[in-house]
Formats: sequence, structure tokens, C-alpha cells
Amino acid sequence: MPEQPYEPERAIAGTGMGGAMDLGASEAVTLEPTPAGPGVPRPVDRPRSLWSDAWRDLRRNPVFLLSALVILFLVLISLWPSAIASGSPLTCDLAKAQDGSAPGAPFGYDGQGCNVYTRTVYGARTSVTVGLCATLGVALLGSVLGGLAGYFGGIWDSVLSRVTDIFFAIPVVLGGLVLLSVVTSNTVWPVIGFMVLLGWPQISRIARGSVITAKQNDYVQAARALGASDARILLRHIAPNAVAPVIVVATIALGTYIALEATLSYLGVGLKPPSVSWGIDISAASPYVRNAPHALLWPSGALAITVLAFIMLGDAVRDALDPKLR
Repeated sequence: MPEQPYEPERAIAGTGMGGAMDLGASEAVTLEPTPAGPGVPRPVDRPRSLWSDAWRDLRRNPVFLLSALVILFLVLISLWPSAIASGSPLTCDLAKAQDGSAPGAPFGYDGQGCNVYTRTVYGARTSVTVGLCATLGVALLGSVLGGLAGYFGGIWDSVLSRVTDIFFAIPVVLGGLVLLSVVTSNTVWPVIGFMVLLGWPQISRIARGSVITAKQNDYVQAARALGASDARILLRHIAPNAVAPVIVVATIALGTYIALEATLSYLGVGLKPPSVSWGIDISAASPYVRNAPHALLWPSGALAITVLAFIMLGDAVRDALDPKLR
């Protein structure tokens, strides 16, 4: 039988009974949708991931939006406090000691005649700096040590577990009283270093457990079978899938570090005058709480709102990144 030439005008369609029949091009039905018009690209479905789903949930969460706005405001006044507060927080007038609200001083004056409003605004810079730097240091150190211990295991894992047990046995406030009492620096770095020293074991435990869970997945075994190095497996395959719990715990811990700095400054072992801190102002206003309660109320309220905002942000991030809560 001679071979028939191929005709583009015709199409072959199955009959559903094992045979086939010829259809004209005008009668054939294509299975692929055509674009709406000339030059219009066909829509492409982007693959969904944990991070894209989490960001979509966060944008719809009013708790996240409210806490994010408060934190954004704190960051802005930390960078440019002079934009909303005139004068220096170290300028005081004893003639105005314990006075109430006045023009230019809506929060009144403290026991030394300092403008409570100005000191409250400038105190945000110290709290945000300590919280962010301490959280970054703790997250980096704890993630590296815990991730390596969880991935390699063996003697390294056993040693790290015993070291973290020792650090967990040290009370944080008592450790701060002992370690920071011999420091004479007025900067924030000794306080940040102390928080990193005692805060990394918690992140280390979280990172270790997350890495142990992630390295048992099939894609990690496939990468190892293909000859991928340990560094590539850790950085390209395990870290992106094990970092979510670390982010959640670090976000919640950020508010805790801000409260810890205020506590240590209140006890006199954290930041010291002439540094400006909410803990220092709360400590200075405590003896005058009956005569000038406003000097204690405003820095305490600012501290409480800041800590609450970061805790609410951490809870929202946790709910978004935990697939079990969906």
C-alpha cells in the first residue's frame, strides 16, 4: 500500500474502540487553551512554597500587621529620634524636677528635671539595638553549632549537649549580676555579649532537632547518593528547610532580650548613666513613684508595648510557618 503524504489540514483522533479516524482541521478539538489574543502570554502557575504561603497568611493576619507597624515605628524613631523629640536627653533642670506635663515636655519631668518624653524616645534606640544585635548573635551562633551537631552527630553532638546543659543551669539574671558587675563600660556591647553567651543554647537545641528531622528526608539522601558534599547538603538542602523554627524562636526571644536589658539596667549592672535606657529611667523614677508617677509610667509603658509587639510578631510568624496549624 503506498504511503500517503502527510496533510497538515487533517488530524488523527481516537475512536475510543481501539481504532482511529481522520478529522479535518476545522473539526479537530485541541486540548490546550489558546491565548486570549495575539501577543498575550499564557498564564504560568508559579510553584507554591512554605515561604510564599506563610507570607500570604501574614498579610491577612491583623496581629502581624499591628505588631509590624509598632516595630516599624520603633525602628524609625531609633534611627531618627530627633525627628519627633527636640533637645538632648541628657539636658536636665532641677528647677523642673517632678513637674507634670508642659509645652515641649508632654510626659513631664523626672526627679532630676529631665524631659521624660525625650528620654523615652531616645531610650528606644538602646532597646532596639540590644534586641536586634543579641538576637542576630544568638541565632547565628546557636544555628551553626546546633546544625553541625545535628548533622554529624557522634562525639560532637554529645559534647554540645552536655555544654548546653551546663548553660541551661545558669540563672540568667544571676549570671548577669555576676558577669556584668565587673564591667565598667557604658556601651551596649558587654550586655549584648552576655546575652549571646547565655542565649545560644536555646537556639542550638532548636536547630539541632530541626536538622536531624530534615536530614532524614528523601531529597537529602538523593543528594548524598549523587555525591554532593556535606557543605552543599547543609547549605542548599537542609538549611532552607530547617531554618523556620529558628526564625520563630528568635523573633519571640527578641522581645525577651529587650526586657532582660531593662532588668539588668534597673538592677544597676546593665547600662549605666549617662547612657539612656528605659531600665535606667524606671530605676531612677522608682523612689519618686508617689510624687511623680508619670516618670515611671511612660518608660514602663514603652517597654511593655515593645516587648508585647515582638512577642505578638513571633506568634504570628509561628502560626504562618507551622503547616500543622493550617
